[in-house]
Amino acid sequence: MAKELGVRPLHDRILVRRMAEEEKTAGGLFIPDTAKEKPQRGEIVATGKGRVTEDGKVLPLEVKSGDKVLFSKYAGTEIKFSGEEFLMMREEDVLGIIQ
Repeated sequence: MAKELGVRPLHDRILVRRMAEEEKTAGGLFIPDTAKEKPQRGEIVATGKGRVTEDGKVLPLEVKSGDKVLFSKYAGTEIKFSGEEFLMMREEDVLGIIQ
């Protein structure tokens, strides 16, 4: 996926595609666009090689491409490639992996 986009994250950064927003409430009411919040869940589409330590060693990431993750509300930088929106963030911005 990252090669198709023409971008590969560096070091401990990951590229995330947000999961689709909820269109309806649990009670069946439609949510207007003005009331929707951006989801804090997404799928990792590309990862860097890992975090570089002070002594130059590379520690591999715990997450991998294809993982579905939860992240903080203001995590990452929004970027646009091939007409799609993604978030570029550090692995530390990931709160957990959805099982």
